[in-house]
Amino acid sequence: MRTVFKLFSTLAVALGLSGQALAQETLEVTDIRYQGSAGQVVWIELAESLGYLAPLKAKWVGNTISGPQDVQAVVTGDIDIGGAFNGALVKLLAKKAPVKAVLGYYGVDDNTWTGYYVKSDSPIKSARDMIGKKVAVNTLGAHHEFMVHEYLERNKVSDAEAKQVTLVVIPPVSGEQALRQNQVEVTTLGGILRDKALERGGIRPLFTDQELFGHFTAGSLVVRNKFLEQNPKASKHLVSALARSIEWARKTPPAEVRATFEKIIKTRGRAESADAIQYWKSTGVPSIGGVIQDKELQVWIDWLVKDELLKPGQVKAADLYTNAFNPYAGGAKVAAQ
Repeated sequence: MRTVFKLFSTLAVALGLSGQALAQETLEVTDIRYQGSAGQVVWIELAESLGYLAPLKAKWVGNTISGPQDVQAVVTGDIDIGGAFNGALVKLLAKKAPVKAVLGYYGVDDNTWTGYYVKSDSPIKSARDMIGKKVAVNTLGAHHEFMVHEYLERNKVSDAEAKQVTLVVIPPVSGEQALRQNQVEVTTLGGILRDKALERGGIRPLFTDQELFGHFTAGSLVVRNKFLEQNPKASKHLVSALARSIEWARKTPPAEVRATFEKIIKTRGRAESADAIQYWKSTGVPSIGGVIQDKELQVWIDWLVKDELLKPGQVKAADLYTNAFNPYAGGAKVAAQ
């Protein structure tokens, strides 16, 4: 009996090991290269921490400085997945960049949004008052710039007048200081930077992206077309893991999410502070599992056509993304409007 028991034990271990090996073999790749964000947790890091990503492994290659840079790194093959503002993606994809959007990864809701602020005693009270003034944004051609143009256009500021509004690229962490020291008249603030600035007082909002568009998915993660074609199983597993992570964060009490984020930051050993995490409030992603919808890209296609940066019919929203790898795509509904 003892011999039989040992035999079964050995067989069980062997089957277990072969099962693990099989799990590894069923996916075409083992590592997924990505860029992170200092003091923040990106979805692939959460997916790995929750155990959703295995047997894939997240391979950090550094931190990104902006969405356009992150996506450019995907295009050049330096990383496997990256994300940016949907308006910037439309411009990139319209130029036939060999990537496709696979998941919405950030957005705007009641708890997560970006505001455009002026000093409390500023004479700027309307869009027309911005003519001839300087506005701080994190980078050109992305979320912050699009919102400024949208605000000006909705308030009947002509194209010629809008060109007199100067966009100044300033790192987000320096945006508040630039405003208070009169280097700019309007600055863009979101998340912890906004909340800390408001705690210090002396500033007021001119407008917010939530006021302009309500709840919306603002940016998408992209993967190279070649990667999707050559690694369909790994692609499906990756997107599924990320989508599940978004859903976990959407449904889990914020305090628990923050605690998980803090643990990830402290254990990854990048000599960074986790202080910003205490200000995390929500994912900002209104769609279940980050499922992408036509309208989230169409709004920027229309905007670029109107601005004569694209020709009518040049780009179709459905051609820019795929939900084929997202397990929540079947009948998924927007959770908040």
